[in-house]
Amino acid sequence: MMNAFFQFLARHRLYASILFLMVFPFFMPYEALAINILIFGLFAMGFNLLFGYMGLLSFGHAAFLGIGSYLTGISIVHYSLPWGAAILIGVVGAAIGGLIMGFLAIRTRGIYFSMVTLALGQIVYYIFYKAESLTGGENGLRGVKVDTFNIFGIPVDFLNPLVKYYIVLFFVAIALWLISRILNSPLGAVMEAIRENEKRAAACGFDVTKTKLLVFILSAAICGLAGSLRALHLSIVPIDSLHYLQSGQAVMMSILGGMSTFFGPFIGAAVMLYLEDVVTTFTRHWMAVIGLVFMFFVLFFPKGIWGTILSKLHINQDAQ
Repeated sequence: MMNAFFQFLARHRLYASILFLMVFPFFMPYEALAINILIFGLFAMGFNLLFGYMGLLSFGHAAFLGIGSYLTGISIVHYSLPWGAAILIGVVGAAIGGLIMGFLAIRTRGIYFSMVTLALGQIVYYIFYKAESLTGGENGLRGVKVDTFNIFGIPVDFLNPLVKYYIVLFFVAIALWLISRILNSPLGAVMEAIRENEKRAAACGFDVTKTKLLVFILSAAICGLAGSLRALHLSIVPIDSLHYLQSGQAVMMSILGGMSTFFGPFIGAAVMLYLEDVVTTFTRHWMAVIGLVFMFFVLFFPKGIWGTILSKLHINQDAQ
């Protein structure tokens, strides 16, 4: 019966994921934590599109999180644009950043690809760090506010944590739908073919280089959306949004939840951020505790939490 239930989830992964996320904040200690998990789950999911489904390990994806955050914040703070337009600018800006970084990075393979993305990510960090008049430099960008707005004449208070959660979930649901469509499309099949055997995929007539670049751009755009939503959530854009440690978090969340699984990154984000929230109340050395937990799962559950569950039930990981 349990196997049948998970098979059902695999067939309806999009709707099951959105339904779970709709009730998720009621299982968390407070709404702000649920919002953080939602945003970083989206960030990890965008990263996993490139890492889990294409087999390309990037250490520079914090650049897209930061680009989305800063462009959204700058649009609101300096140009007084509506927050919806600001989000669009953040996503488009991250996609353009992905086009430039991807064009340079996909010329390399393996560890060289990872190092190139890390170097390019640090260049982006330096650019925003030095543009103090726009970004606030070391102090970050402050004053990213969303005033009360109306939907069909009904006032919506974005400062209400639960209301904010469901507004963020609306954008996350759109991203989930897009990712699900990509994975179910011929592009998704080509991505998996390249991940399994790049030379064979090229021999079959697939344009490997263009596919890598396209997926890199899509991954960057999704991470940029996560960054835009994070800016609205925090009302500030800290400079650490662009730090390479954020890229490391995306890697850890994807591996912890389950690479090449649809919902795994959200599981990884939930476990990691919830542990951080709990452990920080006892010790300031919370990173050591999370590191030990991460090592435990890497050694004994290499497929991740969600990936291991699917594997035990003999369900194709790429399906869920």
